[in-house]
Formats: sequence, C-alpha cells, structure tokens
Amino acid sequence: MVARLFAPQFVILYLFAASAAWVHFRGKVKLRLGRQLADHSTWLAPYNVLMYMFQAVPNKPVLSLDNFPELGPLRDNWQTIREEALNLFDEGRIKAAANNNDWGFYSFFKSGWKRFYLKWYEDALPSARTLCPKTVALVSSIPNVHGAMFAMLPPGAKLGAHRDPFAGSLRYHLGLVTPNSDKCFIIVDGEKCVWRDGEAIMFDETYIHTAENATDVNRIILFCDVERPMKYGFMTAINRWVSHHIVKASATQNMEGEHVGVLNKVFGKLYEVHLASRKVKEWNRRVYYALKYSLMIGIVGLIVFSAWR
Repeated sequence: MVARLFAPQFVILYLFAASAAWVHFRGKVKLRLGRQLADHSTWLAPYNVLMYMFQAVPNKPVLSLDNFPELGPLRDNWQTIREEALNLFDEGRIKAAANNNDWGFYSFFKSGWKRFYLKWYEDALPSARTLCPKTVALVSSIPNVHGAMFAMLPPGAKLGAHRDPFAGSLRYHLGLVTPNSDKCFIIVDGEKCVWRDGEAIMFDETYIHTAENATDVNRIILFCDVERPMKYGFMTAINRWVSHHIVKASATQNMEGEHVGVLNKVFGKLYEVHLASRKVKEWNRRVYYALKYSLMIGIVGLIVFSAWR
C-alpha cells in the first residue's frame, strides 16, 4: 500500500502541488486560494518553478535595468518609437482584438486596454513592418526581446490584480506617451512604479500586479517580453525551445489575414464555452463554483484512481 503512494501518478501530483504552493506563496501579495487554484499560473507552476530555481537575476518583483544593458537602444531611441506609436494611435490602429483570438490579453479589453503587436516570439507582424519599421528594426536587433507591442491604457482604466502565467520572460515597459503623473502607475507585489515619458521599468510579471490610469490622459508604452536570464546554458536552451515552439503558438493578428497561432485558434473555439460559463456565474455563483471545483476535483480523482487500480 505504501509503495502505491509512490506510484508515478502520485509523484507527479506531489510535484505539481508543491510547485503550485511555491507559486502561490511567492511574494507578499497573493490571490485568494480559490482563485489561485483555477488560475492559469497554477497549471504552469512546475515549469515556472524551474525558471525561478535557475534564474540569473534576483528573485524580486522590480528589477534594475543595469542587468539588461542590451535594452539601452530602446530607451535611447524612445522619441523615434513614440512618433511611430502616435501615428498608429491617430489612425486608430492601437485597438482591441476584432475577433476572439487574443487569449493572453482578452480579459484586459473590457477595461479599454488596447494594443498593436510588433513581434511575437520570433516573428515581426507584416503590418508592423509596414507601419512602424523603425521600431520593428530596433526590437528585432535585440535577440532576447521575444515579444513587443504598443499598449494603451485609457483615462480612468484599471487592470485588476493578476499574474502572468509564463515565467520564461520578464516584462519591460518604456513610457512613450504618459500623463507623467503619480496617478498613472503599476503596482508589482506591493511595489509602486510610475510610467513617465522616456523612462523604463523592468519587472517580473509572474508576481501579482495591478495597473491604473487615474488621469484624463492616455498612457501609451512600448511593452516587451524579455527572455529571463538563466544561470546555465541548458536551462536557457530549454526556455528558448518552449518560447519558440509553444508560446509562439499564441500569436495573433493586428489585421485580417495575418497569422493566428494554434492556441488562439483553439481559444476562439472555446470562447463560446467561456461565455456560457459566465452566464451560469451571473445566474448563480454557488452553482458556478460548485461545477468549477467539481471538475478540478474530478481530474485529481481520475489521477488517484489510475494509481490505485
């Protein structure tokens, strides 16, 4: 009987639970336990813990840009980047997804948050090459910038507390058009950072963070996913493989006809299920959570049953 407790299914379950606990208790700010159990960061916890164990940067929510000298050209050319961003904004091209094909950021759109992708895990978008060639050339000249976009947060908007699911990257924000006010800010694990024109912030997006623009001025930034530095070459190789073969599959489009990755194609199909679940939640929250947690318990139960057969 004791031997069965060490069956492969149970060992995997133990490692998964330990990783999920690490993710939940990392940092000062935490999600409610019920929300954390269903959060996408829980499902990626084993991979993320590997990233934390072997990272070559301090285990801190906000990081010094001195650790990333290769990003200097972005800050040095912020006015050039700003000019192209403003042209896109004036033309109405910084916008929410037209279709349900942006799984990574779909929950932000209801706040008024908008974006225009420049590149996503290797490939620059054709529309970006045409409409903002100078910015695309800059971000493409830095190999560890895997993803980049212009992101707009309108006056009065707020992004609720969340953590990003993938720890293979760190997040870089460069202020382009900001209120230059303490009322327009991001808080990462309790540490407040203010966006200002021409100034950059580097933070670990897998800590709980929230953002707010409590001014009457739009905020536009250059938003980049930067490869998380690793201590060992083999971990860097693993992270790059995952980034270029899995995360890349979450690519989406600025315009009709551009490539949409398989993950976002699947998300588009599943979005109807998501909408149905929201209707159940609006109708009766108790029923919604009972169904949600029953499904999770059922999955764990199947794993346990398979080990005890």
